Amino acid sequence: MLTIIGCGNSNRTDDGAGVYVAQHLQRFLQFNPKQNVKIFDAGTGGIDVMFQARGSSRLIIIDASQTGSEAGAIFQVPGEELEREREVSYSLHDFRWDDALYAGRKIFKEDFPQNVEVFLIEAESLDYGLELTGKVKISAEKTIEKLKGIIAGYE
Repeated sequence: MLTIIGCGNSNRTDDGAGVYVAQHLQRFLQFNPKQNVKIFDAGTGGIDVMFQARGSSRLIIIDASQTGSEAGAIFQVPGEELEREREVSYSLHDFRWDDALYAGRKIFKEDFPQNVEVFLIEAESLDYGLELTGKVKISAEKTIEKLKGIIAGYE
């Protein structure tokens, strides 16, 4: 099973890049069904990533980044390079997808995907707003096309 999860806050301009990609891929999947592919919009709910990924053999996460790189830059990174152990807390509000990767491996063991890739799209703006900026939208469209190819070839 291939699971693709878009993360981010679509009310904060480019932070919604992962959500934008996931929503477009969901529409693509409606017209090109694949029984072994699931696509989710996890928004900002990191804990959702952990549970939606469970049972998949491959996981792809899409999110915005803010590293100081050129806006619209696309980074494709192995998940194990980004997962992190979460500091002990009683609140799940700060539980992000990178925390979910670590926790999912610890909790679900073999039932959590070993093949994890993360696509990060460098944000230009994280201000309040519902639309992606121009450069980020172009990069999101490129990411959608790349992922459509992965979906089409997934058996």
